Amino acid sequence: MCKCMKVSKNAYYHWLKNKDVESVGTPKMSLKKRIRFHFEQSREIYGSYRIQQKLEREALFYSRSYIALLMREMGLRSVLRRKFVATTDSGHTFPVADNELDRNFCSTELGKKWVSDITYIRVGDHWNYLTTIMDLADRKIVGWALSEDMTVQNTVMKAWLDACRTRTIDHGLIFHSDRGTQYASNKMTDLFSFNKKITQSMSRKGNCWDNAVAESFFKTIKHEWLYRFKYTSHSQLFESIDQYITWYNNERLHSSLGYLSPLEMEMKLRGFSKKVA
Repeated sequence: MCKCMKVSKNAYYHWLKNKDVESVGTPKMSLKKRIRFHFEQSREIYGSYRIQQKLEREALFYSRSYIALLMREMGLRSVLRRKFVATTDSGHTFPVADNELDRNFCSTELGKKWVSDITYIRVGDHWNYLTTIMDLADRKIVGWALSEDMTVQNTVMKAWLDACRTRTIDHGLIFHSDRGTQYASNKMTDLFSFNKKITQSMSRKGNCWDNAVAESFFKTIKHEWLYRFKYTSHSQLFESIDQYITWYNNERLHSSLGYLSPLEMEMKLRGFSKKVA
């Protein structure tokens, strides 16, 4: 019967168990209100998978396909995705660090593995440059910088200083990036060489998968947020990015974290308990 009706067995047994309760319990309109609330709270980013996770936190258990059906009825659709071009200038003569990370993106300790990258964002007829540093343990953006030039001082160095203010560096930190000029510059390599707690790591030439998590964040922020607006000034873009990263770190459900937010994962790793909203 489930095959003929194209319904999962889990959905059928859930209906069988709760059909009498649902008829007098949460009405369909009330469920739609909660779906709309979480959709708008996510800045129209969440699809049916993350909406389902949010509803389950409220003890509202429905199949993902049913939530997707209601979202279609309501005309709610996650923001469209676009392709983007990743750019890295690796045509330089600076020494290149070994790939110490070696695509091992898993980490159970804060301050042990950081990944970083730089991307271009159009502002009017010009480019601005976003540099981010992410801790792989909780996927939190621990440091970032927005600049109007590609100098080391205004990109990687500024993001690095921001990260150091945000999170303590432990012995054995691997700092991984691509092999772009900014990361291979004397300023950065000297800084990492001087600090014995840090091991610098770089992707292999022409291999974007070696820094996949950092690049994935840029895909996320561009598709979910930046591509929805046209920016005319550096300050306008800065405020927009600050707003998104604050929400991303504190609220956005992350599939690789078991649908916890970076903040919830950080508290879990630090041994704190947090009531899930």
